[in-house]
Amino acid sequence: MLQNFLDTLVTSTNQLKAHLPITIGFVVLLFGIHILNFLLGYRLNILGIWPRKPWGLIGIPFSPFLHGDFSHLIFNSLPLFIFSNFILLQGLHLYLFVTVSVILLSGILVWLLGRPGIHVGASSLIMGYLGFITINAFLNPNVLSVIVILVTVIYFGGIFSNLLPSSEKQVSWEGHLLGFISGLITAYILTQPKLLALIPF
Repeated sequence: MLQNFLDTLVTSTNQLKAHLPITIGFVVLLFGIHILNFLLGYRLNILGIWPRKPWGLIGIPFSPFLHGDFSHLIFNSLPLFIFSNFILLQGLHLYLFVTVSVILLSGILVWLLGRPGIHVGASSLIMGYLGFITINAFLNPNVLSVIVILVTVIYFGGIFSNLLPSSEKQVSWEGHLLGFISGLITAYILTQPKLLALIPF
């Protein structure tokens, strides 16, 4: 039992090291986009999600890559980096599927149900990752999933409070909640062979 745990730990550590270029590259990309956006006076934020506006549909794929200011991006960077690495422990293909699925599902839901105004930021994606990690630990219980959920709860437990309604106009709490739900839906899809068969990649 102990040997299995140690073997899993060594394997996971090696996987994390191998995937660092992907996760670091993702964060660097977000900072690069944000610096460009800053230099343009945040004009790129027009590409965010505008709920129920036809032109707001373009924000579904673009909004996670845009942020309101540097503090917004910095606050999102650490959980995005950590959760991305956790999901990558299950493979690059699954990580790509979860990422695309959460971005599209949460984006569509925010467009349909979000408050009027522009919605930008990687928070929906982060909460989607959190939802996926949480439910996946119950759907696929093993040593690795237990370690991941324990680390998540211990170090990022407070992030669950983002699922609650907020009176702050600049905080898209519905994006957080709908992102989390999208993560749950994505985990469910992965348990359904018939639904998986419809996925083109």
